[in-house]
Amino acid sequence: MSDAPGTARPGLRDRLTDGLYGFGWTAVKKLPDPVARTLFRTIADQAWKRRGKGVLRLESNLARVVPDASPARLAELSRAGMRSYMRYWMESFRLPTWSPARIKASIEVTDAHRLTDALGSGRGVVLALPHLANWDLAGAWVTTDLKVPFTTVAERLKPETLYDRFVAYREGLGMEVLPHSGGAAFGTLARRLRAGGLVCLVADRDLSASGVEVTFFGDTARMPAGPALLAQQTGALLLPVTLGYDETPVMKARIHPPVETPGSGSRTEKTSSMTQALADAFAVGIADHPEDWHMLQRLWLADLETREDPT
Repeated sequence: MSDAPGTARPGLRDRLTDGLYGFGWTAVKKLPDPVARTLFRTIADQAWKRRGKGVLRLESNLARVVPDASPARLAELSRAGMRSYMRYWMESFRLPTWSPARIKASIEVTDAHRLTDALGSGRGVVLALPHLANWDLAGAWVTTDLKVPFTTVAERLKPETLYDRFVAYREGLGMEVLPHSGGAAFGTLARRLRAGGLVCLVADRDLSASGVEVTFFGDTARMPAGPALLAQQTGALLLPVTLGYDETPVMKARIHPPVETPGSGSRTEKTSSMTQALADAFAVGIADHPEDWHMLQRLWLADLETREDPT
């Protein structure tokens, strides 16, 4: 059976995707900084001008974050959002070549003592982040400046070779990476925490059927239960973290006060309360840096229930 005219076969599309990311990790890191910044800003602006599904979804999500924004303001935010998203990729392709000194100079962390004090006491820590700015840079700061290894999970991507590239990239930054699917990740994460280790999870979008409903910017969304469950079952400290860019080359990070496990209630009730507290902390960081929230997918249940396209 032949393919429709003008469409790539799935196998070809997968190879093209893998090849593009491979090009990024081999060629982009060799470019001079000014050239790389200009290239990725141009890519961002061209993507924004095409007004594809991802850009339109980003703008729709931003309309919830900034409900009083005019259409012109939303367009401005979505353009800045695509530039931020491309900055993430530009930095990520180049991170493997950065020295520990450059990584340290590229991030400023507020209230880092909340993390270091807990780890110094031998207590396990779960860091939970939304898709803000560059979470890989934050992770590289942990492994190079704090010299603390940590464990994370990664969504299985297609083709498998692309997933392998992402795993190799993050392992090269000092992270232990577990596949999100398969069911074994939770047990491994729990063992790391009981041993006083560190787990970092991007946790503002549920990828399973067991997510927790939360109120997020005035409407219902679903976020993963994992961070709250891990903290309950292991006694680890649960710390929300938010990130953001400003007009400088230095990314700003904030470690929020810990989310405490409630003293009473069922496991379900405790998980719901803790996940809502995470969502509230994420909302603070996203409201401060809406253009740095890289959410180009549907998130709120109302959007998922009325979906008319595969975005």
